Amino acid sequence: MPVVGFIHIGTPDGFAHLVAGFRRGLNEEGFVEGRNVVIQYRWAEGRYERLSALAVDLVGRRVNVLVAGGGENSAIAAKAATSSIPIVFAIGGDPVKLGLVASLSRPGGNLTGLSQFAFMLEAKRLELLHELVPKADAIAVLLNPSLLQFAETQLKDAREGAARAGVRLVVLNASAEADFDSAFASLNEQRAGALVVAAAPFFNSRRRQLVALTARHGVPAIYEWREFAEIGGLMSYGTSLPDAYRQVGVYAGLILKGAKPADLPVLQPTKFELVVNLKTAKALGLTVPQSLLARADEVIE
Repeated sequence: MPVVGFIHIGTPDGFAHLVAGFRRGLNEEGFVEGRNVVIQYRWAEGRYERLSALAVDLVGRRVNVLVAGGGENSAIAAKAATSSIPIVFAIGGDPVKLGLVASLSRPGGNLTGLSQFAFMLEAKRLELLHELVPKADAIAVLLNPSLLQFAETQLKDAREGAARAGVRLVVLNASAEADFDSAFASLNEQRAGALVVAAAPFFNSRRRQLVALTARHGVPAIYEWREFAEIGGLMSYGTSLPDAYRQVGVYAGLILKGAKPADLPVLQPTKFELVVNLKTAKALGLTVPQSLLARADEVIE
């Protein structure tokens, strides 16, 4: 049976719903795990330094397709490990700027996949949050500085959003769990009235902890994925992660059938979801304006 290697920055428990989406995509192309395809999983559990070794391990096992999920670092590690095995990535930034592909329409090498351009939505998230908390004269943004050059892109985007909203921007950084307490302490010291949790695979893998911290500190926050709102986050704005991984599974299936990554254009999202958690808003003493509720794709009560 053909073998698919699956590498991800997260944990198997935290990202089981993405694996389910990936399997659905494979199924659409006629591949069922354990029946006519084998999937070998490798999880970095939030430790970026492990990705290179995990990618090399899967390449050494001569997998037929290597899937790199959870962001740019996984894709870069996979690219460094092989120039011959087809790679399908799921990232948030621009794969052309990263040097992963020659162009979105014709990738040209052994890589293709899906880019959600998640790192370019921080201004939009900040503006949505300010619409919900208009009295906040300062809004914080939590960034992961280890995200290559994308933390700079996110900061620039957030600054533009803050300028349009007419608020002061407070910049917080966290690249490990140990950084969260000091980041939230700084948020309180600088009197930020709301928080944008920037797009980052690490933050996604620690979403329960982050949602719990925002609740404990009583700070309204917006996140990138609906998975945050599902577990008590106030708001989220972004694409559908399970559907993104379904599309990655479809591409992996097409490659197993003989398609070349060079001929498969990089996919981009066409739908963005706004999710509002009314229960959390009530707990924070907030009234969600009708203008937001009318635009929400999902309201959790």
